[in-house]
This record gives sequence, structure tokens and C-alpha cells, in this order.
Amino acid sequence: MSELRKDFTVKGMHCQSCVLLVERSLKKQPGVKEVVVNLTTEKATVIYDPALVKVPLLVKAIEANGYQVVAEAAGLKEKEIHELLIKLIVSICLALPVLILSMGLPPNSFPFQPYLIWLFATLVQFIIGWQFYKNAFAALKSFSTNMDTLVALGTSAAYFYSVYLLLSGHGAHGHLYFETSSVLITVILLGKFLEEKAKTRASTAIKALMNLSPKEALVLKDRKEIKIITQALEKGDIIIIKPGDKIPVDGTLLEGASSVDESLLTGEAMPVIKNPGDKVTGGALNLNGAFTFRADRVGSETTLSQIIKLIEEAQGSKAPIQKFADTVSSWFVPAILLTALITFLAWFFIGHIDFSKALINAVSVLVIACPCALGLATPTAVMVGSGRGAQYGILIKSSEALEFSEKIKYMVFDKTGTITKGIPTVTALYAAPGFDTETILSLAAALEAKSSHPLAKAVITEKQRLNIPERELSAFEALPGLGLSGVYNNEKLLLGNLKLMENEKIDLSAIKTQVEKFEAEAKTVMILARGIKAVGLIAVSDPIKADALTVVKELKRRGISVYLLTGDNEKTATAIAALAGIDNVVAGVLPKDKAEKIKALQQKGITAMVGDGINDAPALAQADVGIALSSGTDAAMEAGNIVLMKNNLTDVIKTLTLSKFVMSKIRQNMFWALFYNALGVPLAALGFLNPMLAGAAMALSSVSVVSNSLLLKTKKL
Repeated sequence: MSELRKDFTVKGMHCQSCVLLVERSLKKQPGVKEVVVNLTTEKATVIYDPALVKVPLLVKAIEANGYQVVAEAAGLKEKEIHELLIKLIVSICLALPVLILSMGLPPNSFPFQPYLIWLFATLVQFIIGWQFYKNAFAALKSFSTNMDTLVALGTSAAYFYSVYLLLSGHGAHGHLYFETSSVLITVILLGKFLEEKAKTRASTAIKALMNLSPKEALVLKDRKEIKIITQALEKGDIIIIKPGDKIPVDGTLLEGASSVDESLLTGEAMPVIKNPGDKVTGGALNLNGAFTFRADRVGSETTLSQIIKLIEEAQGSKAPIQKFADTVSSWFVPAILLTALITFLAWFFIGHIDFSKALINAVSVLVIACPCALGLATPTAVMVGSGRGAQYGILIKSSEALEFSEKIKYMVFDKTGTITKGIPTVTALYAAPGFDTETILSLAAALEAKSSHPLAKAVITEKQRLNIPERELSAFEALPGLGLSGVYNNEKLLLGNLKLMENEKIDLSAIKTQVEKFEAEAKTVMILARGIKAVGLIAVSDPIKADALTVVKELKRRGISVYLLTGDNEKTATAIAALAGIDNVVAGVLPKDKAEKIKALQQKGITAMVGDGINDAPALAQADVGIALSSGTDAAMEAGNIVLMKNNLTDVIKTLTLSKFVMSKIRQNMFWALFYNALGVPLAALGFLNPMLAGAAMALSSVSVVSNSLLLKTKKL
């Protein structure tokens, strides 16, 4: 049986140590091939062999560590944040009296004052703070530690030492430390609440896309208009769209016409005109006209659903740079526990201070250490960055591609449909002396109007563009491999290649030099003969995209070597490369050999491939970064790990810029997370921070990392 992929929503993870614990637990299960756990999205992605392990066993492995696997539901995150807010408010209401009675009033200002403080502190410690004990104990069962271990130990030390002082009589007339544990738990909850709110803001791109699809659709059935929910739509349904409606699914326009706003899907600001036969995309907004269309893709098959899936997969994937954070986090909590113990022993036995002060310094070390900030450094930046890319029509399928894009040394482009438009176009006309180009084009169009050859459309399109009148033939014949023959005004016409003209013994003297010139420019030349003389030429080529030259220049400016990789002949490839400013050309390559060419470049540095066809799929998959154009085949888009929805080559540059921004944020986040701990832990150990201040600093460190990642939303690509 083939491998399966399963995504779990895991609640209760607070730091990178939690992530590593869940990953280790899942990897221990038989048949599990790969596990990726993301702290920011709260997702665990497992690739497993269903013949060896079942889903219930995977769920059990996660929940054995004290975490909860939940079914995704609308509003789940909002409900969780609301519950956290309620808990925070209750904690404030309980901790505030503890703080006022402990710090605001002298001891024994009224009867039973210390016992009242104890009561409130106990409620905070074991009702509000129970989650820390629960998660710490679950980690301990797996011989592991996490942030909850630090919080539980730190607050418990302050709480139980205060209980000891109170019951032994040592604290009856002096200071107790109940406010330390109570306020600490409250401050940590506040930090968690702010962190969750910030993380919610980080996922706005996904939410915006999910809201694009309308809840209902107007369907024409049995000549009646009926409303049905979008999820109930089936392939082949005829759907009615009115001005201002959102298009529910992908399909083909049948009747009517309109302008459609696809900006949230493709990032393209200008509305797109849609006519019968054109494709419409679910989630796009109809602006002014009314039309009907046939549903072609519904449910998970729609473009919108695929985009959401791609972004979720990217946000759930783990960038290679995250391995550094994983390594640090795996040693972090044990190291902090040891540091706290050393702090206590040093102060008490070497510093000769009283037990209370030594204990408080040790507690400060426990609570200021924050593995959360390090764990959030990479996933929050990837989440916001991939969402920002989606707003520009750049779909990042893996965070690995995002990281590698910053390091690209070689950029390889396919030719047809990538550097060029992929559509044969009339790019030049030539008329022999005594004739004009309008006549040449009009006679050629009269012949091509009866043909189904791919070049015929180029000629007809150019005639229509120049608004040249129609001409009628009295006879017509297609000559396979050679061209076309017809009769106009009792005169024989020929349109075709050089071989046809030679077979018919046509006089080529008037156009021969121009034929050679067009062929040197890699143009396909069609010769028009009237009677026994060649009277004109039509040059057809696949022109390069308008932005190709600019993009290649910018890539070179960034120090990237650019290659053209094509199955076309050397002459054509060299001519196209020259127009695009590409210096390195590899021509005449069979589809199966393209991947080998990419592999050879990879020996010298990080290599990217940009393509759109089925023949590009192996090369896209082989490349370190495969960039597929959405105008291409499904195979190419599946193989590429970045998809450009607008099909503009300028988006290649935007992708590299986005990668630079995201990786810069990740490095900033990691630096501040490490710097914070490197500075905070020694300060706490030296007695410069009390536990409450340390707790506040710890909580705010996570918020600062998420907030720094959110700044990516302001970046322009």
C-alpha cells in the first residue's frame, strides 16, 4: 500500500521543546516515514505506511504527552483565544489582591492577612496554573522537558517556599513570596494571549482566501433558477453570475461577458475581460456584466482550494535553517534547569546570602529563559512571508524553496512559453517591389482562413488587428508539409515554405535576400507567390515576453548566471537568447535530459529552473528551486515548488526579493531570541532581575518575535 499523508491540529504546544517532543513521539511509531510539526500553525504533518500504523495510534502518541488532537472547525482559534482571555481576566482578579495585600500593605494589617493571600495564591497556582503542571508532567513521562517545566518549577518553588515560611512561623511577620508565583503565572498568561493574537494576524492571508468562495450559488436546473450551497455543486452544473457576485467554482463561460477581478487570486490589479469560451476561476469577483458558465472543477479541485492547500503546506513545512533552532532547543531546558540549580547553590553556599534570596534568583533564571522565541523565529516569518507572496500571486509550496531562493547561483529558463509567449505571432511583413504589405497579408489570410495549421491563427489574428477586409478564394487546396494553394481572381496563389516554391519553380529573385535575413533572426518564413513570382513574405515567430530582457538584466545584476535550456535547434535558441540578453544557451535537449543538465549545474551551486510545460516537469523537480508558471501544465505546477499565478517573469525577481526579506526576518528573530536569553539568564543569575520582571520579559520576547515577523506585511516586492 502506498504512503499516506495526515495533518493533525495539535493544541497545547507552547515552545520548540513541545514541537520536538511531539516529533519524537510520532517518529517512534512503526511505519512513520516523515514528521513535521509547526508551532505557529499548530499542525503536525505525518507521512506514514497505513499497513503498519493507523491514525488512532498516531493520535494516542501525540496525546500521551499531554497535548490534544482536535478536529479543525470554523472559529476554533477564536474560541481558544476567547477562553484564554477569560482565564487571563480571572487570573488578574485573583493575583491583584495577592499583589496589593503583599506589597501594598504592611504585614498583619488585619487578622488572617497572610492566610487570605495564601488562599488567592493557591487558586491562581492550582486552578489557573494547572495547565503548566499537566504539560510538565506529561513531558516528564516521556523523559523530556519544555517551557511548562520551567514555569511549573519556578512558580512552585516560590509558592511552596512561601507556604513553608507561613506554616513554620518564619513569615508570620515578614515578607512571603506568594505574589511572585501568582503574578508570574498571570504575566505568562498575558504573554501567551498577546502571542496568540499576533499569530492569528499572521494567518490572515489564508483567511482572506477562504472567504473568497461564496456560501451559495445560483444554478440553472430544468429551466429554473435555484440556490444551492457551494459545496453541493457538481461538475457540469450551469451557474448564473450577476454583477457583484463572487464566482463559486472554476468553469467555462457559456453566455454573456463581463470584467472579472482576480486580484486576490493572482495579485493582478487590472480586471480581466471574459467572453464565451474563456475560463473563469472560483473566488474571483464579477464586476459589471452577467453571464452563465459551466462548472468544470468543484470542491478540492478548484484553483482556490489548491492555492489554499499550497500555502498551508508551505506554512507547515520546516525550513533547513530551523534545524539550528531544533538543536538549540533540545538542550535548552535541561541547560536552564542546571543553571538555576548552580545559581541557587552559588548564592547560598558561596555568596552566603539567605535561602530566600538564593531561591528567588534561581526562580528568576527559570522563568526568564524562553525557548518559545527561538521556536517561533522561523515558522512565523515563513507564515507571514508565504501569505505576503500569495497576495502578489506567488505561491510558495515549501519553506525550503523560500530559503534556497536567496542563495540561487544559476537560473535556468525554458524557452517556449517561458521566455517567449508560446503563441506564434506575425512579427514582420515584406512586399516585393510593386506590391504592398496590406495586400500580401490579405491574400495570405484568405488562404489561411481555410487551414487548421498552427501558423494560420497568427496570420488571421494579424489581419484582424490591422482591420484588413476579407478576400474570397474560388479554389483551395492544402499541401501537407509544404503549404497552401488557391485561386483568387483567376490567378493561382501559393503560400508556404521554400521547398514548395522550388517544386512549383517560382521565381524567388525579389525576396531571396529577405528570406535569408528573416531566417537568420530565427523567424519562420511563409512565402506568398502570385502566378510564377514570389511577391511577399510573412515572418512568424514566438516573440519573447516584454519583461524577459529586464528580468535577465536584474538577475545578472544580482550575480546570478542565466541559462536558456530548450529542445529547439541551436540557431533559434541562440537568436531568442540574444533578444533576452541570455549568454548561456543549451539547445537541442530532449525532455528526459533536461533534468541531467540541471543536475550538472547543481554541482556548482544552488540552481533554479523556470518552466511551464510537461517536458519541464523533471527539470523543475530536480532543481533546488522549481518555479512553474500557472499558464503551463498541471504536471509542471505539481513539480515546481513555487508557482507564479500571473505568469509574469518579473515575479521571478519578486520571489527572490521575498526570499531575502523572509530570511532576513528569520535571522533577526533568531538573533534576538538568542541575544535575549544570553543577556537575560546571566542577569537573572546575578540577582539583577526579580521573578516578576523576568516573567514579563520572557512573555514579551515571544510577542516581539511574532511582531517582527508581522512587519513582512509592510514590505513591497
